Amino acid sequence: MTKTNYTVSHYLLDRLQEVGVRHLFGVPGDYVLDFLDEVIASPIQWVGTCNELNAGYAADGYARMNGVGAAVVTYGVGGLSIVNATAGAFAEEVPLIVISGAPPARRRESGALVHHLISNYYVQLEIFRKVTTDATILTDPGKAPDEIDRVIQNCISRKLPVYLELPSDITNAPCRPPEEMPDAAPWASDEDALAECVTEAARMLDNSGHPLMLAGVELLRFGLGGEALRLVEAAEVPFATMLSSKSVLPELHPQFAGIYQGGWSRETVRRQVESSDCILSLGVWITDLDTGLFSMNLDNRRMIAAGRDEVRIGNHYYRKIHLKDFIRRLTSAVRPRSYLASHPAESLRPRGPFVPEASRVLTAPRLYECLDCFLDDRMVLLAEPGDAFCAAPEFHIEEAENFIVQNYYSSIGYCTPAALGVGLARPEKRPVVLTGDGAFQMTAQEVSTLIRKRCPAVILVINNDGYLIERVLHEDGPYNDIHMWRYSMLPGVFDDGSGATGIRVSTEEELDQALKTASRAENKLVLIEACLPDRDCSAGLKRLGEGFRQAQQKR
Repeated sequence: MTKTNYTVSHYLLDRLQEVGVRHLFGVPGDYVLDFLDEVIASPIQWVGTCNELNAGYAADGYARMNGVGAAVVTYGVGGLSIVNATAGAFAEEVPLIVISGAPPARRRESGALVHHLISNYYVQLEIFRKVTTDATILTDPGKAPDEIDRVIQNCISRKLPVYLELPSDITNAPCRPPEEMPDAAPWASDEDALAECVTEAARMLDNSGHPLMLAGVELLRFGLGGEALRLVEAAEVPFATMLSSKSVLPELHPQFAGIYQGGWSRETVRRQVESSDCILSLGVWITDLDTGLFSMNLDNRRMIAAGRDEVRIGNHYYRKIHLKDFIRRLTSAVRPRSYLASHPAESLRPRGPFVPEASRVLTAPRLYECLDCFLDDRMVLLAEPGDAFCAAPEFHIEEAENFIVQNYYSSIGYCTPAALGVGLARPEKRPVVLTGDGAFQMTAQEVSTLIRKRCPAVILVINNDGYLIERVLHEDGPYNDIHMWRYSMLPGVFDDGSGATGIRVSTEEELDQALKTASRAENKLVLIEACLPDRDCSAGLKRLGEGFRQAQQKR
């Protein structure tokens, strides 16, 4: 393209490609159609989803595997539909780029009451400013390139969603072509504070008798798993992870102590973590579900807590310290320990083979045991909020990229469309969705897009007739009832000749055979409807229910 016919759309699409976006998820609408014409003409693949919320979830799943994701919607009805997915990405620190078409700038200037408008032309921008790290309307083609660069750089560097509003009459407006992408302003640690902080942290670790590292979710978000592993091995300390950071460090590692969730942890894990005389907490979020409804017993005086830009050691706070810088410096400063000091209290229990009992009614614990044996390194498990993510700590998952959970924002229905993003971002991996029937009904239509895009997902729908987690958390009511679907028939409804399969199971043997069918049909979507007895659930959900009810009684 020459300088004379280069447009704002061309610029935006070139920058998206440059940061690694190969797919755009979304729903068409009149204010964004001109831009979509340019998308179709570009190397970026358009992925139309069934609604805008699902587009946001798909782009979120894509971003977790790819480093960044993007979605395109129209104004008002589309933009506000994707807000929930954007809020989830903001809460969970996922780099998501939301592009919304908008009414022409000349209409905004005249105040014309055009369709999809709420009350004024800036309401949508103001809403997105609350759930993004940067948001702008591209009003001036001459300034648009700099604004696009700034917003995308902030998305990548801060690992947070951003918002670009593109008025329809700016879409094809001429602008300068891209120059070399300027580097984001480096986020530099305060050198004096970093040196003092590392010295104090190393001294505390070296003087401790039984230290332990607690590896948190920010290690995942900032790609620091490798750095943390080098620190673990250099210092020779045991480590634990949390549900949100499960498998960020290898669970087969000899120094892995287990998953820590406060009072919900296995007793040996809880005891080792809480009796440690020095906990090195890296990128940990103290959320209710990561800590067993805050049932942890951790002494801040014995803790080194490092986050994205701050380190706290006891009552000492060191600000302007990048987590990556802290981990690297500490790796060089800390003194290696003996083997006994690095040893977990209890080694990871090996995964045994699942032996089904013929005609035995399927129960939740046996369902999860069977699924655990089915999973391998070529699969990515997406565990839906509910019984699925309560059971997830016990799964044997060996690689960080093979497990996705939204356990902080916890939006049910997330996983089915997120699997679409996962499958397109990493086609060599097979998404496996573990979801409840209530969550599945929220976004079930995206099975259609999974089939259309030939994504060979395995979707395991736990059919326990309603919102089980709500029944467990609170005295049951009719609001937890949902209409019973024939879930296993949906692939046949949506299928276009790809061979997608639906299977209904209610015994151990049927489930075992269904998963073997899924293994053989490795290039096809397989949906397994697992019918469980009323109120049957994992031990994890029972703990959650008991803890939640106890907390309610104390209010």
